[in-house]
Amino acid sequence: MEKNKRAIEIVRHLAAKCNTLEYFKSDPIIYPRHFKQLMEKGSSDYTFPIPQNYIVTLKDVEIVAVIAAHLAWGRREMIVRDIGRAMDEMDWKPAEYINKGCYRHDDTSLHRTIKWSEFALICSNLRRFYTKNSTLEILTPDQMRVQIFGQKSNPKMANKKIHMLRRWMVRCDGIVDLGLWHSISPAELIIPLDVHVHNTALELGITERKGADYKTAEEITEFLCSCFPNDPCLGDFALFAYAAQKMREKEKGKIKK
Repeated sequence: MEKNKRAIEIVRHLAAKCNTLEYFKSDPIIYPRHFKQLMEKGSSDYTFPIPQNYIVTLKDVEIVAVIAAHLAWGRREMIVRDIGRAMDEMDWKPAEYINKGCYRHDDTSLHRTIKWSEFALICSNLRRFYTKNSTLEILTPDQMRVQIFGQKSNPKMANKKIHMLRRWMVRCDGIVDLGLWHSISPAELIIPLDVHVHNTALELGITERKGADYKTAEEITEFLCSCFPNDPCLGDFALFAYAAQKMREKEKGKIKK
């Protein structure tokens, strides 16, 4: 009980501190945020290219969010660099690029082990989806896994990238996340579970489950509901910040040695 109380205090403190754009200047979310701003006001706070004579729609924001989430693996500066490479390939006109149906398709690396051929598959799947539908919001996480990312159905998987994308698109406090999907409640979201969030949850006693699977993500989300009723993924900012702090401390320790 005492450990849970401490964990709640830490999570609430860090969430209040880190749910701010200051912590996300070099994060994958800056790309869909750029396109959201273009869609809503025709200009952007970011220095990314602004496509001329091009009307940005929700479809553009969704496509960019899919690509950004898929590449969100590894060091943030590398992720941001390589999402930029994907946007350059799209000429910063995502929906137009998808509609044309001609994608870069080779076995060279786009980001780490993710090849351009994998990027092309996702683009092709998006094109197929949008011929019959107007928004990805209608898909469950497992449907998105299958129909968009081209993977086999597996309800046991944590699907970190998909739940991160859903957090971006659903949470609507007007700070970091986009709040563009309105038929899904923030209360329905599941924490995006990666190794850093899992290790943090283990260290804080939020979970004792060793496997980073969907049940673990559910258990952590349930705990976060006790911190933030109806908005558990606000706790994602806290777990992210805690993990980042531990990594910085570890790096400092290596340098001292």
